Amino acid sequence: MIVIDHLVKQYGDHIAVNDISLEIKAGEIFGFLGPNGAGKTSTIKMIMGLSRPTSGSIMIDGHDIQKDPGSAKKVLGYIPDRPIIYEKLTAWEYMKFIAGLYGIDDRECKERGNKYLEIFELAEWSHELVGNFSHGMKQRLNLSAVFMRNPKVLILDEPLVGLDPRGARLLKEMLLTSRNNGMCIFMSTHILEIADQMCDRMAIIVKGNIISVGTADELKQQAHAPESGLEQIFLRLTGGEDVEGIVQELKE
Repeated sequence: MIVIDHLVKQYGDHIAVNDISLEIKAGEIFGFLGPNGAGKTSTIKMIMGLSRPTSGSIMIDGHDIQKDPGSAKKVLGYIPDRPIIYEKLTAWEYMKFIAGLYGIDDRECKERGNKYLEIFELAEWSHELVGNFSHGMKQRLNLSAVFMRNPKVLILDEPLVGLDPRGARLLKEMLLTSRNNGMCIFMSTHILEIADQMCDRMAIIVKGNIISVGTADELKQQAHAPESGLEQIFLRLTGGEDVEGIVQELKE
């Protein structure tokens, strides 16, 4: 569903993404992990067609995001860490606006839109202006609109930012259900516990380079630490083992 081939993004002399290749399949949650500044957001912007690669290509369900962006974006859903929503609309007006953009008719919009507003516990605020919503409520509205569309491919950039524990639980359940129904899910997250619980496979990117790809067990084998947790594996692979020493010093 997503095929990234020799992708490079360079800003002046700085190489943000360095010749990465990945393939993410239908019915898979793929975690994209890395420290701040590793190249995660640059990669996601290129997948979404928001930034042009220096070289390389990205195919979304068989469509080249650069050569045929219209077809690629029809099957794409995107959840950024900071939702950007028209604040002068009510929640329901926003749902209708998104439905219109993607050719969803009024009957289906009413049926699916109400369903996901209920799931994300926004139904009673459907006629409130979005400008009055908290960050977490805006994120829930964004999630409702994306799942209403039922995209084949879903891209999430730190999706749990701003969600309370209940909202986070709802999102996790929706992602697992969607994965089981064949959706291809690409998720960037700093929360390693979530990645360990939910992701079928993961890639770790450091300074623009993919240094490890596989299941949690495969990452442990690659780090020669089969008994370690994902946090320890991440620190070892990203050169952050000195953090453990600092933690021990703080305890003493």
